[in-house]
Amino acid sequence: STAAPGTLGRTPTTVGTMQSTLAQQKVFTTKNSRFARGASVTSTAARVVTANRNVAAKAMLSMSSGPATTEGYGSGCFRGAVAEQYLSKYGETAALLDTPAWTKSEAKADIVASAVLDWAIDNGASVYCHWFQPMGSSGVRHGNTGQVHQSMLKFSSDGTPSYKFSGEQLLQGETDGSSYPNGGMRATHTAGGYLSIDPYSPIFLREDTVFIPSGFVSYNGDALDEKTPLHRATAALNKETKRMLKALGHTVKGDVYANIGLEQEIFLVPRHAFYRRPDLQFTGRTITGKMPPRGQEMCDHYMAPISRATAAFECMRQIQQECYKVGIPLLTRHREVAPNQYEFAPMFGNAITQVDQNLMIMQIIEEVASEHGLAALLQEKPFAGINGSGKHNNWSIGTSDGLNLMNPKQVASVTGSNDIFPLVMAAVVSAVDKHGDLMRLAIASPGNDFRLGAMEAPPAVMSTYLGPSITEYFEKVKAGTHGAYVSEKKQLNFGTDTIPGIKVPAEDRNRTSPFPYGGNRFEFRAAGSSQNVSMVNTVLNTISAEAFKIVADRLEKGETPLAITQDLLAKHDKCVFNGNGYDPEWPDEAVKRGIWRIDAGCDAINEMTSAKNIKLFGEMGVFNEKECGARRTVMLEHYIGQVEMEALTMIDMINKHVIPSVKAADLGNPNKLVDAAKTIKGAVAKIHATEDLHAAANLARNMRLDTMVSIRSIIDEFEGRCPPEKWTLATYDELLFLDTFPESDYM
Repeated sequence: STAAPGTLGRTPTTVGTMQSTLAQQKVFTTKNSRFARGASVTSTAARVVTANRNVAAKAMLSMSSGPATTEGYGSGCFRGAVAEQYLSKYGETAALLDTPAWTKSEAKADIVASAVLDWAIDNGASVYCHWFQPMGSSGVRHGNTGQVHQSMLKFSSDGTPSYKFSGEQLLQGETDGSSYPNGGMRATHTAGGYLSIDPYSPIFLREDTVFIPSGFVSYNGDALDEKTPLHRATAALNKETKRMLKALGHTVKGDVYANIGLEQEIFLVPRHAFYRRPDLQFTGRTITGKMPPRGQEMCDHYMAPISRATAAFECMRQIQQECYKVGIPLLTRHREVAPNQYEFAPMFGNAITQVDQNLMIMQIIEEVASEHGLAALLQEKPFAGINGSGKHNNWSIGTSDGLNLMNPKQVASVTGSNDIFPLVMAAVVSAVDKHGDLMRLAIASPGNDFRLGAMEAPPAVMSTYLGPSITEYFEKVKAGTHGAYVSEKKQLNFGTDTIPGIKVPAEDRNRTSPFPYGGNRFEFRAAGSSQNVSMVNTVLNTISAEAFKIVADRLEKGETPLAITQDLLAKHDKCVFNGNGYDPEWPDEAVKRGIWRIDAGCDAINEMTSAKNIKLFGEMGVFNEKECGARRTVMLEHYIGQVEMEALTMIDMINKHVIPSVKAADLGNPNKLVDAAKTIKGAVAKIHATEDLHAAANLARNMRLDTMVSIRSIIDEFEGRCPPEKWTLATYDELLFLDTFPESDYM
């Protein structure tokens, strides 16, 4: 039977009916078990609860064994046709979810909750959770999220169970805010942390659990997560962009928001070798390891076939399948530059939703890899001597009616104005020039220490690439020539009539710039692979909102668009650099130009509480001063904690593996290894004794990039002389070459 709207209780059938339907039920015993439709299993002792509905048995959402196709796509995501099917029972359509208005109505919230419960039961789910993004999670917390799983069952006084899920349960939750990194905003005696649904990110279902994307704040409303500031920054961007466009004669129907597309790079290594690397298990990267005779020097891995001779192909296919089930449009998969390095990329979309999807992609990658005898490494620099992994953040600004403000042809066509595109671009350039410190802060993940500027990622100089064509156009604008920018495509021929010529963009690609423009978007190339990129997009949205506010203020006072564009370019286009960012002379030249260059991530993090940045975030309504200070604290503590784990792991590896191997192989006196362990202990003690977090983080960085690198060279020299049978740690040879070395999980 179907309950009326707002009637969310579900009454089980009688014991007799339960006994007659046991043949349709399946007990949950392993992660591959199936839940029957209309049933929830409350224990492995086969205490089965059935709902009061006459329905046929149906397995829960599960992966097919074939390729990822449209069949079942989005069946685990409560939106579109899936939501329509269940909301229609209560007189509503999926359009109800298009705006957050339903969250303000108790009756509407009850309807959505009832529909979600029906959907959950039909797909074997009986548990829900508010799914949130604590600070300080990147690289250490599986999935980068927090969640408390709650049953959708209630129990009467005599123990009779029934299903119940109300609008109130859907909309909000509570947890202990003091047990997550919070920068001093919570304590054990003031521990309240509260969760509220994010109506812009769809509810989804995996296994037996419904996941409700949520914001997370303290009892005082301070942001304890990564999602809430992104919402605030998006609201600021929406407000100021619409103001600016209105002053330019174009009224936006709907909202303005950032669109992003994220390219997720990973490594897949044999799991049996992973288990013989304490550093990979505890820190995500190898802190010792001699380079094998072969690396990436032949450029033979990039875009090479994903070999069926290894588990990687089937693993990647299953990852894509599982993403399709929850409505994540994972479009691209390929091999990357380094051995055993791979990449996935989805279709672009609203930044808020895309960040959530990327977090789930990372979790699915790790979990599926384990089922194929592999371990997925998401850290930025798992191996020395070869490329690390990034997460390129392709960013643009769009409207809900489909206008991309970074598409010059579309902007001119839709608005009828040649003023808007150059002014938008000049404003973004001004934001990069003024707030390059925050852009550097946003990508200051611990793993990026080893990656930025290493001929694999842009240097720690926050410049932007526009390309010769737009740069030449802006020079004309500065000189007073005002016209439309026409992005002409170039005809490219192959030198033979047997291969047809093609049209290509007017601009070449510059992979050495941290923030190049191309393809009607900016690509923030420096983001780290393990990061939750909420902060990256919070910064981009905030600094752009401020730039657009400044433009709107000037327009409303009567200044012309051309005059404002000329002024912004004259003051700020010094940060435009179309050359080779890997040129060793460029970082020093950038400093002479006055461009932001911050080599140390911990120094960039410290800029969070500069007077400039506190003022920016406060005026844009993104962070108050207390939140700025707390986030600085969390980020510095996260950096220090990551480095300390690496240091302590190195000590353990020296004592438990390296010294015993050196002795067993009779490679000489291991005293320098003993001394090395003592040196690291002393360095860690010095960090602990330093009260100032910024100073302690710099000590940690120096220990990591100097002391530990020197000690690593000693260890690697011993490894190079040690017979394989005496060396107890998995080597780079074993970890990096699935095509060559055994990968069985049963070794």
